[in-house]
Amino acid sequence: MLAETRLNVAQRLRDFWDAGIRGPDFVWAATGPGLEAFSKYAVVWKAGKEEKEAMPVSEFLREVRRMVVDFVVGRVLTRDGDAEAASGLDDVTTYYLLHRRDYGLGAAPAGACILYALSCNLSDSDLAARHGILKRGAGRAAGDDNGDDGEGASGGAGTAKLAPWSARGRKAFGHEAPGGGPAPLIDRAHKAMQLWSVGDEARVNAYIDRAGLARNALFSRVLQALIELAKDDERAVLEALSNHIAARAAADEAPRQGAFTLS
Repeated sequence: MLAETRLNVAQRLRDFWDAGIRGPDFVWAATGPGLEAFSKYAVVWKAGKEEKEAMPVSEFLREVRRMVVDFVVGRVLTRDGDAEAASGLDDVTTYYLLHRRDYGLGAAPAGACILYALSCNLSDSDLAARHGILKRGAGRAAGDDNGDDGEGASGGAGTAKLAPWSARGRKAFGHEAPGGGPAPLIDRAHKAMQLWSVGDEARVNAYIDRAGLARNALFSRVLQALIELAKDDERAVLEALSNHIAARAAADEAPRQGAFTLS
């Protein structure tokens, strides 16, 4: 069922993209093609369950929205727009790239932020309070998520914008996610940028080595995407950091290429 939906939605998304549809409208545009596949059946069962369990339309639409997000972010990460490029990306970094591509660092409608967050399996409250990646503007009360299903997300009151990389920080920022687990790649990028900007190359090296960033292909794509989205001082820091990490990766690889084994 989802395989059929992916084929249907993927083709329609390419058509919508070529027609110049962008932003929240692009996410909403996928709802119709997704429901076309869903509405063919009286009941849609969840896959991989020992006992039959019907999939509610809200869950199905979350799957469809995630397909849309991967489509858009795939175009941020790769020149050819490969949606698979986003498949291994953590939710917070996915949200950041989606938001950054459409709204930059300026104010975005709160409704769009809610829709994007839901599409990435997140809430805008968590992005603001726990991850410190969103800053709320006027017109939104803390903890107001405008509901759980994203309905009316295109018209929510108030605005929000991404927090600047230099202003982000919390306990264990860049080392682990809030509540434990691996740090999102966007946190790792911002942490490395903060260390680089103060000229502490030794700490930069220790950080990228400990996190294995020099040999992380997905991190490299994220860093390149950030460079292409950035301007002025931010871009200069990103380019310098990217060049340093690439040089460090090359230095690490050289001894391996020169090594040989006696038989």
